[in-house]
Amino acid sequence: MSTHSNQTGEPRLASVYRESDSAPKVRASPRVALPEHLNPVTGKFLRLLWDELGSELGVGDDLEPYGRDETEDLLYLPDVVVRPQRADQVAHLLRLCHEHRIAVTPRGAGTGLSGGALPVTGGVLLDMSRMNRILKIDTQNMQVTVEPGCITEVIQQEVAAHGLYYPPDPSSRGSCSIGGNLAHGAGGPHAVKYGTTRDYVLNLQVALASGELIWTGASVLKYATGYNLTQLMVGSEGTLGVVTQAVLRLIPQPTQTLLMLLPFPTLEAACLAVAEIFHLGITPSALEFMERDAMELVSAYLKRDIHIPDEVQAHLLVELDGPQVDVLQNDAATLFDALQHRTVGEILLAQTATEQQQLWQLRRQVAHAVRAASVYKEEDTVVPRAALPQLISRVKELGNSYGFKSVCYGHAGDGNVHVNILKGDMGEEQWNGVIQQGIRELFREVAALGGTLSGEHGVGWVQQTYLPEVMGETQRQLMRGIKEVFDPRGILNPCKIFTVNA
Repeated sequence: MSTHSNQTGEPRLASVYRESDSAPKVRASPRVALPEHLNPVTGKFLRLLWDELGSELGVGDDLEPYGRDETEDLLYLPDVVVRPQRADQVAHLLRLCHEHRIAVTPRGAGTGLSGGALPVTGGVLLDMSRMNRILKIDTQNMQVTVEPGCITEVIQQEVAAHGLYYPPDPSSRGSCSIGGNLAHGAGGPHAVKYGTTRDYVLNLQVALASGELIWTGASVLKYATGYNLTQLMVGSEGTLGVVTQAVLRLIPQPTQTLLMLLPFPTLEAACLAVAEIFHLGITPSALEFMERDAMELVSAYLKRDIHIPDEVQAHLLVELDGPQVDVLQNDAATLFDALQHRTVGEILLAQTATEQQQLWQLRRQVAHAVRAASVYKEEDTVVPRAALPQLISRVKELGNSYGFKSVCYGHAGDGNVHVNILKGDMGEEQWNGVIQQGIRELFREVAALGGTLSGEHGVGWVQQTYLPEVMGETQRQLMRGIKEVFDPRGILNPCKIFTVNA
């Protein structure tokens, strides 16, 4: 990491804009006004950081990558980046920032979709990527202890070598870190059968805003000893503390899988089939929804010539897993028979591991295909799964009313559909004004259906203005009160979850 310094060797503040001979000026989004309880980063504070953290301090040209995540096209530059390698360094940094009232934005791998890792007020960006060790795989108790910078898929691969399985698998599992997964309570396709990140967390080591390191509970399967601080931390988006170690529960690795792609004549028909599958007594290990536009975008993105008959408007990707292949085949036959009245065309059954991989690639690359096609807003709606037909129908009606094109896909088995609104050639006034009204109305519809605004992406920066549509003031005040107990000076990830300066 490069460091800018003056002639005395001390670091200096970087400019909000970076000029270069070969590239145009990088324009950051205007920072949010610094809340009154926080102080700006000064040269004096930078010198203090340099003296106490030395080579962990990075300032200058490498600020720009830390000002982005996967949320739209937003860019908020931090004042300084700190990249610790140990828990005590994290605690030390937080103690300094607490004392000087400096904002700290924790960051994992930067794959978030709600802006949770964007340093919207500037301040210190706490990059956790170098804390990436798997500390212990306990095969007897089926647990793994990891640092927050570990990539999720790496954890899965390492424990699989011992015949064990860590199920949560966001689509970005090959690049996202477990710390970010913990911050947002991430899910993924296999949450329908196995649950989300939250269901596999036994214990956490956390650096508090004051600089104290604590363990939130015990590394046991049952816990009834006071408040469950472990679960409180999961999904708190770095606003209550910074995770420095996690003890995760594992299960035996499934030995057999069966994967099929089912075509449907309408979006509603595909959604209606979801509830029918569960009424058959079958619990798929994954049950994913993709509308036609999603399939067309991803096939073009991957440069794969996939013929989709005109009568097919949606697909369900259904995976079954377990120890016995004959049981899976019987379940698949039952499912085929029960859904014949809803499907059209040919049901595709993956015959080999390679074919399974190819089908999964289609689903896991949809988000990248959408991103390549247009600037977009991704809404992480979740409703009771029986309400999916109404949700999808209402999304398309709102698109017609507000003039936007949407591409829908996601985890139909647990009612979690990603609604991607494409900017295309839309003007800024419509994109930042009219479309926002449409999104607000969408969340009101979601709430009316018994759902909420995020199933796995979190509230972060871009969704906090919509929180009142799905959560009452009393609940929000209770959450603010919890925040104040853990972070009395409000330094941790300011302006996330709650409205600005609230």
